[in-house]
Amino acid sequence: MMRILLALDSSAHSAIATKKVYERPWPEQSIVRILSVAELNHSTERTPFWDSGATYEHLEEALLSEARDVVDRAANALRPSTLSIEATVRRGDPRNEIVDAANEWSADLILVGSHGRTGMARWLLGSVAEHVVRHAHCSVEVCR
Repeated sequence: MMRILLALDSSAHSAIATKKVYERPWPEQSIVRILSVAELNHSTERTPFWDSGATYEHLEEALLSEARDVVDRAANALRPSTLSIEATVRRGDPRNEIVDAANEWSADLILVGSHGRTGMARWLLGSVAEHVVRHAHCSVEVCR
């Protein structure tokens, strides 16, 4: 049995990670916990969302709803497999929440997608995958 934490966002890279989980043979009774983290961006940059007059609570609920949709789509994609599937949504910084979730659950493996950012974009935006690789207690597979 393996405990596999599948950390997803709404990107195409996450869809690739989900596909890799589905296609791979896993030991009997393995469990996949699908995780998506709703991160509120405290940027001062004006966005169409803020320009619409929406409140912080509306933004938070929209992000949580998107995270729930992400885990629901992945769970539906994995249902035909023989894996046991769990889905969860957390709030916060994805870098820390993924590592914390893996530690709390005693995951054997984390699968995470990578956006493939390099240079200044990576420095400014940070790399969730890189942080997880550096701080996780278990093996990490980065899917591109």
